[in-house]
Amino acid sequence: MTDTQVIEILSGALLISAKLAGPVLLSALVIGVVVSLLQTVTQIQEQTLTFVPKLVGVGVILLLGGSWMLRELVAWVTELWRSIPTLT
Repeated sequence: MTDTQVIEILSGALLISAKLAGPVLLSALVIGVVVSLLQTVTQIQEQTLTFVPKLVGVGVILLLGGSWMLRELVAWVTELWRSIPTLT
């Protein structure tokens, strides 16, 4: 296995992990900012108020995009397994 092949596999792994984690993290970020703005405007400083909307938002994203995420991951792993015989 050459250095180029290792870097190619690692870059593919990083890309697929960013593609899969991106929607979940982005939704949590947007929900967190919106709730923080609402807390600032209303001066309610309850710590648990931010947790439940983030949990619901991440759950909705996983329900809506979970099948796509699973297909992307399976396709990448399948391609990785197919490339094993060509690695020297």
